Amino acid sequence: MIIRSRAPLRISFGGGGTDVSPYPEENGGATLSATIGKYAYCTLARRHDDSINVKSLDYDIVASYRSDEELVYDGRLDLVKAGIRVLGVNRGFDLFLHSDSPPGSGLGTSSAIVVAIIGAFKQYLDLSLTGYDIAELAYRIEREDVGIRGGRQDQYAATFGGFNFIEFLGKTTVVNPLRVDWDTMNELQYRLMLCFTGRTRVSAGIIVDQVTAYTEKRDEVVRALHETKKLASLMKHALLLGKIEEFGLLLHHAWQCKKDFSAKMTDSHIDDLYELARHHGAIGGKLLGAGGGGYLLFLCEFDKWHTVALELEKAGGKIVDFTFDLRGLQSWQVTPG
Repeated sequence: MIIRSRAPLRISFGGGGTDVSPYPEENGGATLSATIGKYAYCTLARRHDDSINVKSLDYDIVASYRSDEELVYDGRLDLVKAGIRVLGVNRGFDLFLHSDSPPGSGLGTSSAIVVAIIGAFKQYLDLSLTGYDIAELAYRIEREDVGIRGGRQDQYAATFGGFNFIEFLGKTTVVNPLRVDWDTMNELQYRLMLCFTGRTRVSAGIIVDQVTAYTEKRDEVVRALHETKKLASLMKHALLLGKIEEFGLLLHHAWQCKKDFSAKMTDSHIDDLYELARHHGAIGGKLLGAGGGGYLLFLCEFDKWHTVALELEKAGGKIVDFTFDLRGLQSWQVTPG
């Protein structure tokens, strides 16, 4: 038996950072995001012995274990090991992992990988798990067991898919699927631009800065987080009402707030790309993910998209095509041969 699963990557429009503890426990958080047609993939093939073999294209790692082996977190395939331990997998299998965008790109790739792994194990072990169960398991594996710093939105976005306004109310997370008008969705598809800055980043240091500043109640960071949450709600309203220009301006405002989270959020290269895009026809935009690198997202004037793309590529950016994904995590079986 061969099982495949895929979980979509996401673009976060607003509210990122308010899903990182302890902010949501003390104030409640909210994010607005949409998943796109780029995925983290997992293929699982059953074995008839107790051998576990894992190959990850993203990290260029091949490793073998036994199903009764005590798995140690050592920086090599720890997300897979945690999934095996948390779900109690005691059978042999081969696992093959890869994604359409590397971890550290700001598209929630690491979380999508964990969700895809759980999706495959769910079928392999015939587990009864809801979408909320899967997202919470992914959060536990990534954030608590392995200790990768970050928030809660990525696991829920990858599991549920589509356009979502996600609320973080203490330890409770509520996913509100948005019924975005098809005309609005098509217009966003036409005018949004995804630009790779040329490098990935490690977000942990940026998140540590944000959490430290928040727990110390530094005024500029607390204000920025409060305003970021408010902007996520305003973006949701603009999106549902089809107010595209207003949505673009709110993206710009959200980026200005996000830069107050940490001095490591941006640098001269990112700032130059952002200002270049704004000068040539981008209404607004933001850096995706925790910051420091990865992808910039822009909303452009409809007749300036190609000009913005040309100028960004001249400056070293790479424009990446994408479509929206509305389905979230999917798993299926393949007949060998």
